[in-house]
Amino acid sequence: MSGITYVRGDATAPQGKGVKLIAHVCNDLGGWGKGFVVALSRRWTEPEAVYRRWHRERAGNDFGLGAVQFVQVGPYTWVANMVGQRGMRTGSKGVPVRYEAMDKALGAVADKAVELGASVHMPRIGCGLAGGRWARVEPLIAERLVARGVAVTVYDRGP
Repeated sequence: MSGITYVRGDATAPQGKGVKLIAHVCNDLGGWGKGFVVALSRRWTEPEAVYRRWHRERAGNDFGLGAVQFVQVGPYTWVANMVGQRGMRTGSKGVPVRYEAMDKALGAVADKAVELGASVHMPRIGCGLAGGRWARVEPLIAERLVARGVAVTVYDRGP
């Protein structure tokens, strides 16, 4: 069974051969402009454009906590926009990250990775601006992805 590989680098430039699926967490407000999404938008315009349209047209689609949108950005590269945080700021209801939503979204990412024969690449999802703790996120990744034989690489930014 594959495990989680940790590397220093840029998750928008995934390492290795074959089909790659880059997973990241979005908020449920349609906001895109801080954190990892900035790096994504520097590399590709499509993930932001389709996320914003998905949110704008949410009355007629599945947009919401736990939903995932898959965007193909190259012949062998996909981006998974996972809605895993409620709002954008820490406030009276705690941090924005929603572990249950991330868990559901990671299940859909695992299905897509298996279908595509893809490896999954990500930053430490939900642990930046969303305020999550890696000790809570890592077991979700292990349960949803690694347990299904999906190779996962987590990228930490260089020094």
